[in-house]
Amino acid sequence: MTNWRDYWNQDTPIYSGERHKLLHYKLVASDIVGLIPAPDASVLDYGCGEALFADQVAARCGRLFLSDAAPLVRERLQAKFGRNGRVAILAPEEIAGLADESLDLVVVNSLLQYLSLEDLRALLKLWRAKLKHGGRLVIADVIPPDVSPLTDAKALLAFAWRGGFLASALRGLARTAFSDYRRIREEIGLAQYGEDEMIDILRDAGFRAERAARNFGHNQARMTFTAWPA
Repeated sequence: MTNWRDYWNQDTPIYSGERHKLLHYKLVASDIVGLIPAPDASVLDYGCGEALFADQVAARCGRLFLSDAAPLVRERLQAKFGRNGRVAILAPEEIAGLADESLDLVVVNSLLQYLSLEDLRALLKLWRAKLKHGGRLVIADVIPPDVSPLTDAKALLAFAWRGGFLASALRGLARTAFSDYRRIREEIGLAQYGEDEMIDILRDAGFRAERAARNFGHNQARMTFTAWPA
């Protein structure tokens, strides 16, 4: 296993248990719903993961496109949401087939850390082409350079305390410490961006951009950015 795509194309220990996974995806779905601009909006959730509550998001918009690079994840999405007429599951390479200026909202949550800067710039070009003139790109869970794994662990434990899965979170952190995730993180690393750096990257890609007041999900040490085609 030599890259992040291969890592996510399997069952991973990143969630400490079923309750952790459910609460995580429920919180993310709620954040996405809060961004949907209109009941007929077309929304793309890029790098969506298992998106367990995608049906709730789809109920609030006209069309929801779910895209993930891992074939196993797409198979699970198809099994769960394939009969929902408002949901379409796409491989990343299929996004190019969407009509230009057809999307009202593109959400990218907890993905940038797994991308090279070159890949990010290419995706920004693609997302900008698919967004309507008044559409919005939201990039969430961006890791600043000063945020360490210890900070992430503290945020998880606080979330686990509130969510009632503290014991399993502690076991999960111990399991992750000896997992492929830690090894790949040490070998490949995670991409990290400062606030000003992220704003500059978005502007170079043709967006107006600003940092949002709060991050998606439970970890407020990370950052969310909102951008509009300039």
